Amino acid sequence: MHSSIKYWISGIGALLIIIIAGITVHQKNHFNRNVTINNIAVGGLTAKQAFDKVKGTSGATKVYVDNKLVYQTKPTKSKFSNNDEQKFNQALKKQFTFFPSHKAINLSIKPDNFDQDSLNIAKNKLTNKVYQFNTGRKAPVNAYAVYQNEKVTVVPAVKGNKYDLQNAVNQLNNQAGSTKINITLHKEQPITANSKTVKNEEKQLNKLKGKKVTYLVQNEKYNLTTNQIITRATYQNGKYHFDTTALNKQIKKINEKHATLDKPFKFRTHSGAEITTTANGSYGWKISEKKAGNSLTKAIIDGRHEVDGEHDIEGKGYNTAGLGYNVTSNNGIGNTYAEVSLAEQRAYFYKDGKCVLETDIVSGTNNEGNKTPKGVWYIMYQQSPSVLRGQNDDGSNYASKVNYWSPFTLTGCGFHDASWRHNWSKTAYLSDGSHGCINMQPSVAGQAFHDLKQNEPVIIY
Repeated sequence: MHSSIKYWISGIGALLIIIIAGITVHQKNHFNRNVTINNIAVGGLTAKQAFDKVKGTSGATKVYVDNKLVYQTKPTKSKFSNNDEQKFNQALKKQFTFFPSHKAINLSIKPDNFDQDSLNIAKNKLTNKVYQFNTGRKAPVNAYAVYQNEKVTVVPAVKGNKYDLQNAVNQLNNQAGSTKINITLHKEQPITANSKTVKNEEKQLNKLKGKKVTYLVQNEKYNLTTNQIITRATYQNGKYHFDTTALNKQIKKINEKHATLDKPFKFRTHSGAEITTTANGSYGWKISEKKAGNSLTKAIIDGRHEVDGEHDIEGKGYNTAGLGYNVTSNNGIGNTYAEVSLAEQRAYFYKDGKCVLETDIVSGTNNEGNKTPKGVWYIMYQQSPSVLRGQNDDGSNYASKVNYWSPFTLTGCGFHDASWRHNWSKTAYLSDGSHGCINMQPSVAGQAFHDLKQNEPVIIY
C-alpha cells in the first residue's frame, strides 16, 4: 500500500516536471497571448511566424491622439527584410515569462531602412496638435526651495492643465514602426515639495547660512555676513542663482570712501596751487556691484573667507576695467601724469613726480561745440602716424594726417602735432582753436608722445 502511494507520488512528480518543461519550452519559443508588435497581434506565434506576419502587413501609418486621427502616411508595404528577423528573436526574449501571461504588451520594432523622414513629419504634426490643445491651458509650476533672511523655505507646487508634449513624443517614438500609433495625452506634472530635487535644493541652500566673508578694499577690511550679501537665493539645475541687492548698500558705502570714478580730485598744479578738478573725467575706478556680488557669493559657495576687491573694480570710457586702484599718492592720481592749463595754454608732462617737458599748446576753440573738456581723463591708446577724421563747424568733413596721436576722450580729444597751424599765440584758442584737441608744435610733439603712456592720467583745468 505504502509502496503504491510512493510510486503514485513519484509519477505525479515526473508528470509535473514534464508539464513544466513543456511550458518552459513553449514559453521560450512563443509570444504570450496578448503581445503585439507594432500594434499587430502576435500572441502564440513563434519569432519566425511573428516576423512573417508583421513583414507582410501593408497600408498607411496612422497616428491617433486620444483616438482622433492627426496624421496618416501614404499606403506602403512594411520595409522589413530578412536582416531584421533577429530583432523578433530579441523581442521574444524581452517578453518572456516563465508561466503564460495575459498582460497586454506592445513591442516596437523598426526595420533597418526605417523611414525616419516620415517619423519626423509625424512628430511635427503631433507637436502642432498638442500646441493647439494647449491653447489657453496653464503649465504647472514646480515646487522650489528658496533662501531668504537666513531661512530656507519651500514654495509649493501649483498644478496646471497643460498637456505634456514630451510624453506624447516619447509615446510616438516608442511605437515607431507601427501602422497604427495610439497616443494618450497626459497633463504635465510639477516637481513636488517632497521630491528628491527639492530636497537637494534645500540641502544646498542651507550651506549658505551663517557664513562670513572679509572684503578687502585698499588694505581696509569689511566683514560681511551672508545676509549682508545675499537677499535671496535659489538652487536649480545644479547652479545657485543669487539676488545680491542687499550688498549694494555696502558697496555704496565702500565706494563713497574709496572710489575715485566720477569724483573731483584734489590736485596741486605745477605752480603749487591746490585746485579741485571737475568730476566730468573718465579716469578712476569704483567697485562694481555686480562683480562684487559674483565674487562674494562665489566665496561663500567655495568656503573662502577673504576676497580682494581689486578684482571687482570697473571704470568708464575706453578702458572699462578701472584705473588707479593701487594708486594712493597725489590723491589717487599718482606721480606720472599730463597736466594742461587752459588758462595758460600750456602743458606739463610728469614722470615719477618730475616735470620732463613743458610746452605751449592750443586747445579747443572757446565755444560750446569745441571746448576742450575739463576733468581728469586718461590716455586711451597711442598711434603714430595717424589720420584724424571729423566734421568742421560748417558741416564739411576733414581728414588730417598727424605723426603723433594720443587720444584721451571718446569724443575725439587728444594730444597731436598740428603742422597746418600758424597761429600759436596764447589767445589763439579763443576764436581760432582746435575741435577740442591739444595742438602741439611738430618740434615737441614727438617728445610729448614718448613721454606719455597708455592709461596715464590727463588733468585738464
